[in-house]
Amino acid sequence: TECVSGCMCPDGLVLDGSGGCIPKDQCPCIHGGHFYKPGETIKVDCNTCTCNKRQWNCTENPCKGTCTVYGNGHYMSFDGEKFDFLGDCDYILAQDFCPNNLDAGTFRIVIQNNACGKSLSICSLKITLIFEVGLELIITDGAEKNYKVDLRGGYIVIETNQGMNFMWDQKTTVVVHVAPSFQGKVCGLCGDFDGRSRNDFTTRGQSVEMSIQEFGNSWKITSTCSNINMTDLCADQPFKSVLGQKHCSIIKSSIFEACHSKVNPIPYYESCISDFCGCDSVGDCECFCTSVAAYSRSCSRAGVCVDWRTPAICPVFCDYYN
Repeated sequence: TECVSGCMCPDGLVLDGSGGCIPKDQCPCIHGGHFYKPGETIKVDCNTCTCNKRQWNCTENPCKGTCTVYGNGHYMSFDGEKFDFLGDCDYILAQDFCPNNLDAGTFRIVIQNNACGKSLSICSLKITLIFEVGLELIITDGAEKNYKVDLRGGYIVIETNQGMNFMWDQKTTVVVHVAPSFQGKVCGLCGDFDGRSRNDFTTRGQSVEMSIQEFGNSWKITSTCSNINMTDLCADQPFKSVLGQKHCSIIKSSIFEACHSKVNPIPYYESCISDFCGCDSVGDCECFCTSVAAYSRSCSRAGVCVDWRTPAICPVFCDYYN
């Protein structure tokens, strides 16, 4: 009945946030802090999502599982559970010789941490792959009946006919991919790949453990080796901790800004500082590079490719590998 001060849209239209008015069905969808117009699509894992009337309509393709180990005992399970575990034994990382797999087992991956000199930091891994009972892999270039081995860049890559892919940077990073057909059929430190992270700490005896240390120790190959308790490597090294924060801040910097809304940088930043404190010498940046590379890989899987390496920061000499 009388004038009201302010900006308003006619009936049936709504503000678009930029000073204009649009029909309600033209409202955008939001993902990772970004706005998408109706009809626009995004990739989420192996599925495509389309914006329609402010909601995402997504395909429901089963996706492969990815388990990652990097640096000083940092793990991300097939179902996305992050945890830290250290030990000086042989441990089953992943296998399908499991009670919940009714089919015959096809692979077992065993890892062993090799410490750097006298420090508690991990410098390299010893890897053993078993594809059948009694068949142990000797890593060489070439192809076999049930698996093939390649050297791609700095990685040794092993692929099986059943859909298990294994990547190792010959240092401390291991990435295991399993096909959707392995869902709920695997076990080990990487979890059971059933889509639920709550039961990822299932021990070898099929009980769910609250203690990560007890869970990890249950997957030892032999019981004679000692258990290692996780310690804060930065507690007694404030200088290294501050220096680590300075170096590792690249993960939280504008260089990775496009990824921050899709992959939380904080766990990678914290593991980066911890690993930096574990390095024998301040000048040894291998620990730092491993953590940043782990975050970069997670960003890449989320659809954000970040060109972060420079001649001064963790260079990779591609010409050498080519």
